[in-house]
Amino acid sequence: MDVRGYIEEHAGDFSAALSEWLAIPSISADPARAGDVRRSAEWISGHLRSAGFPVVEIWDPPAPRDDAPGGSGPAARGLPTVFAEWPAARRDAPAVLIYGHHDVQPAEPLHEWEADPFRPQRRGDQLFGRGASDDKGQVLFHALAVAACVNGEPGAAPPVTLKVLIEGEEEIGSPHFAGLLCERRERLGCDVIVVSDTTMWAADVPSMCTGMRGLADAQVSCYGPQVDLHSGSFGGAVPNPLHALAALLAGLHDDRGRVTLPGFYDRVQPLTATERELLARLPFDEAEWLATAGGSRAAGGEEGYSTLERVWARPTAEINGLWGGHTGPGPKTIVPREAHAKVSFRLVAEQEPAEVQRGLREYVAANAPPGIRAEVEFSGPGVRPCSSPAGSPAVRAARGAMERAFGREVLFTREGGSGPEADLADILGAPLVFLAVGLDSDAIHAPNERVDISRLLKGAEAAAYLWHDLAGYKPAELAAAPAGQ
Repeated sequence: MDVRGYIEEHAGDFSAALSEWLAIPSISADPARAGDVRRSAEWISGHLRSAGFPVVEIWDPPAPRDDAPGGSGPAARGLPTVFAEWPAARRDAPAVLIYGHHDVQPAEPLHEWEADPFRPQRRGDQLFGRGASDDKGQVLFHALAVAACVNGEPGAAPPVTLKVLIEGEEEIGSPHFAGLLCERRERLGCDVIVVSDTTMWAADVPSMCTGMRGLADAQVSCYGPQVDLHSGSFGGAVPNPLHALAALLAGLHDDRGRVTLPGFYDRVQPLTATERELLARLPFDEAEWLATAGGSRAAGGEEGYSTLERVWARPTAEINGLWGGHTGPGPKTIVPREAHAKVSFRLVAEQEPAEVQRGLREYVAANAPPGIRAEVEFSGPGVRPCSSPAGSPAVRAARGAMERAFGREVLFTREGGSGPEADLADILGAPLVFLAVGLDSDAIHAPNERVDISRLLKGAEAAAYLWHDLAGYKPAELAAAPAGQ
């Protein structure tokens, strides 16, 4: 199987096809672009058919279901998702589901783009256009990968059963996705889920993501007197809501930087020795990193962990905003009647947003002083974290495939945010593998988004190797617990 030769031979066709797809402004956040999102779904459907997929369908998602993770009750039907399937030649071969999305972020501010974001331009190996890296480029390389697997032979089939699920609402929080997964669970049944919607450390330091943090956020409010009071007459004799709130916020961490909510760390899975060693081998320069952190002057956080471990693998609590009382010019000597703060928590593997929300309510109720009415309000159910253990059979296979494609060792990273990956893994009951070649320097979500075509071709090569390597496993072996680290 000359995978590399096939991909190099068809590189020009791949670049032209990606340019054509990028020209469709599939902006899910803009209701006026709903027709373009559907055009995008139709385009990739046609491309997958031409690549050889015998089954290609466009699914309109259902309203969210209350019994599905991430469900939030009745809502209007959403934007289209594309499903494709190509059965393997062997009936007992594993089934692999590839997840990505075809919707894109808005392109504003348009004046900061060097060219029209929906008229893709090729400059050397760089292709510029909204969605080039996130996520159309990384979705499309899978079509090239499967073509390389079958080598263009009529009637040939891939070594594993391939299922492709390309969402149309990822950039708006996947509001209908959990319901769609529940409704179509049988059709989507698989042994491994491959996600190509993350980044590598650097072009010359290929890496795999092994986890994405989740999120829970809240507003905490403290109420005291019914009106603002004169501090000369009442100060020091009645509870001050700002004092109470400041104490609550200060108490969110202990002197070691650990979060103090009840049960906050009960589910947290520690990094393995192998993961810590591989993270430590990344070429991380803390001074350079601080320069990208808004000119921050020092790193900080939970004791006993490196900066990368804190950012990627440890849960956090942050105060995002604080207000109350007088904030205008000049003095106003009052005891304010109320105070408010926005807080958020980044969560790691196995933590549940609902449990963190309960912990915050318990913490506030237990620590609010007498005479202060404290309330906690959440913006929604939160985002669940996900993990892809480095010792799992599928991750080991994907790492080997990437190392073969890139010709060098592949390290491990994690990412600070999360999408619908936790729902994918839980509802479909299959392990996750992140096989992606994006970079932070691709200007994802920013003006002048771009991608290096040669890097996408490496992604296609790695995917083609992965399908062949996974064919050597039995489905039960892929579901096995990770090997010891």
